[in-house]
Amino acid sequence: MQPISLVVNGEKVQALAEPRTHLGDFLREDQRLTGTHLGCEHGVCGACTVLIDGVPARSCIAYAVACEGREIRTIEGFGEDAVMAQLRTAFNKEHALQCGFCTPGMLIAARDLVMRVPDADEQRVRVEMSGNLCRCTGYRGIVRAILSVLELRRAGNDPTIEDTLPPPAQAFTPFQATASAASSATPAASTTTAASAATPKPAGTVIEDEFTVDHPLAKVWEIFGDMPAVAGCLPGAEITEHTPSSLKGKVTTKFGPMRASFAGAAALERDEAAKRGAIRGNGTDSLSGSRARGDISYQLFEAGPGRTRVAVAIDYSLQGPLAQFSRGGLVREFVKKMVADFAANLNARLGAPAGAAPTVAPVMTLSAGTVFWNWLKNLFGGKS
Repeated sequence: MQPISLVVNGEKVQALAEPRTHLGDFLREDQRLTGTHLGCEHGVCGACTVLIDGVPARSCIAYAVACEGREIRTIEGFGEDAVMAQLRTAFNKEHALQCGFCTPGMLIAARDLVMRVPDADEQRVRVEMSGNLCRCTGYRGIVRAILSVLELRRAGNDPTIEDTLPPPAQAFTPFQATASAASSATPAASTTTAASAATPKPAGTVIEDEFTVDHPLAKVWEIFGDMPAVAGCLPGAEITEHTPSSLKGKVTTKFGPMRASFAGAAALERDEAAKRGAIRGNGTDSLSGSRARGDISYQLFEAGPGRTRVAVAIDYSLQGPLAQFSRGGLVREFVKKMVADFAANLNARLGAPAGAAPTVAPVMTLSAGTVFWNWLKNLFGGKS
């Protein structure tokens, strides 16, 4: 795995990627931007077209690691773009889409044409769009839609409508609560502030929780920077390699008779001033072939003399045979127990005498019967 840093739709992204991972796969699977469609995967059909530094490119034949430091814009990044809004309206009006599979790449290529060749005629449009294939429409509606936008913009005498993509966000964005808001809020209110103020919209399923440890914030922050110590408190976690910015390891869990061991890698982020951080990782279970992706964001707050409150947000997705266990109720129960166990282990480690041998948290085990009983209680309003 290789660490990469790039800008995607105006937001700085830091992640780990295999050198062989194509940009299209990275966008879809790591960033969960599934508007980029993969068709031929040979750079021919154009369905996977994105902008790389403002130029249309095939994301299926571009390597993610080769895009280090570049600006990537996918179809999701044109929400406030005036030209794209005109094209979307024209595509609807002229029936320029049917199944929609080619449409994201078609729209990005069409926008580039409209911006680059404002005086294009029908023949030029057909030549420029020949790199984007469609198996449904016969192209007539697509050509009419693009021509209508060109005519509209020429009539308005405004061939260079300003690009309205918001400026890039800060490099680190797990929690965006300000220090003053965090310090003045009550414990209950500040949890909501810390977790809900994250700038990026959740890409997967997000679960938020918090816990309090009976130790000063500085001491808790110090141990959060020690990944082997953190792994020792997290049930089933094991680290095999680590640097200040990344780690490799595995997490083993048990749910009733089911056992899974996800091996993978993660990128680490820490903001010393705001006392917040993130662990962004992915892994694969060798037995089932299931893949898991998760971002764990955390922020520390003073909770009274000698006490620290930790707000946690977990953004996850699960693919493959084990995806059946990613239902909200099951995962929430699992995460609730994991956070409680981690908090207890962290308290014990911080309170251990100097020089004491560190303990390792056992494999995370959740009883299927317990989950079912809790589900029944929630279903019937907590009645027993």
